[in-house]
Amino acid sequence: MVRAAVLPAVGSPLEITDIRLPEPGPGQVRVRLAAAGVCHSDLSLSNGTMRVPTPCVLGHEGAGTVVSVGEGVTHVGPGDGVVLNWAPSCGGCHHCSIGEVWLCANALAGAANVYARTADGAELYPGLNVAAFAEETVVAANCVLPVPDGVPLTDAALLGCAVLTGYGAVHHSARVREGETVVVYGVGGVGLATLQSARIAGASTIIAVDVSEEKESLARGAGATEYVLASDTTAKEIRTLTGGQGADVAIECVGRAATIRTAWESTRRGGRTTVVGIGGKDQQVTFNALELFHWGRTLSGCVYGNSNPAVDLPVLAEHVRAGRLDLAALVTDRIGLDGIGDAFANMLAGRGGRALVVF
Repeated sequence: MVRAAVLPAVGSPLEITDIRLPEPGPGQVRVRLAAAGVCHSDLSLSNGTMRVPTPCVLGHEGAGTVVSVGEGVTHVGPGDGVVLNWAPSCGGCHHCSIGEVWLCANALAGAANVYARTADGAELYPGLNVAAFAEETVVAANCVLPVPDGVPLTDAALLGCAVLTGYGAVHHSARVREGETVVVYGVGGVGLATLQSARIAGASTIIAVDVSEEKESLARGAGATEYVLASDTTAKEIRTLTGGQGADVAIECVGRAATIRTAWESTRRGGRTTVVGIGGKDQQVTFNALELFHWGRTLSGCVYGNSNPAVDLPVLAEHVRAGRLDLAALVTDRIGLDGIGDAFANMLAGRGGRALVVF
């Protein structure tokens, strides 16, 4: 029996309760969590923006220590520190075969499998494969990667989503070049990781945009050289700060139609806009044919930072060891399982950066 935050149904509050976790079977790993980040995707799953079988245990950004392994698992063993990988590539689908592992057709197949039971025997699903909002979890072997040397285990949880996404948005999707100007919309956990990554990429001007005045110090600490409070004139302000041209790159970490449109408008002619935020189906973004031709801008989606975790984690670890990437600076609240509901409320209100559940 372990403690977990269970989502009984879409739209229901989380219930902190005991669950029955099985021993790992063939090709599985049991992990004792050290920490789990509270991501906006967890909120989207809980409120139905993204679909998930219920009842389930949410949480997909985590790290911990291997307790035991099932038959056939050789890349990790008991006592090893691991990062959870919520979107493992199958290696056999079309996207995996062409190197686009972040678009793997079978990445979330495990989320449809019962992985545990409640104390009274009801079936439980793992929200995004890994069910990190629990003291321990059992996952497929390809859902764990060794924690790189020199990265504290608790901080390593952030590598599993926020940092891979923010870093990948800058380096893989937008492909920011040294000296370019970058604007980042949304200063939550992913936004803060994106700002740090833009600084690592050598961006000359880094503009952070958010609805909260209180986030300016967080943004500047992460590398922002300018801070803009979101308004109806945001795109105009961005152009003013970039010599009248607009930013070379805009990265949207909010997932709202109005913000996506503003991000696109704030890039220069020929600029690139990358959308990281996950919005609902009701969020419709419109463009007219003439402006698409005239501005020559690129608008692209970004899934999991277009990252390959097995390749990118060692790169991120080197940035951590060198002091270029500060994982702890992304965290504004360290909480227990019973604090996840408040963390969801803070996200809805636009407060803080990343909340980290520490076990």
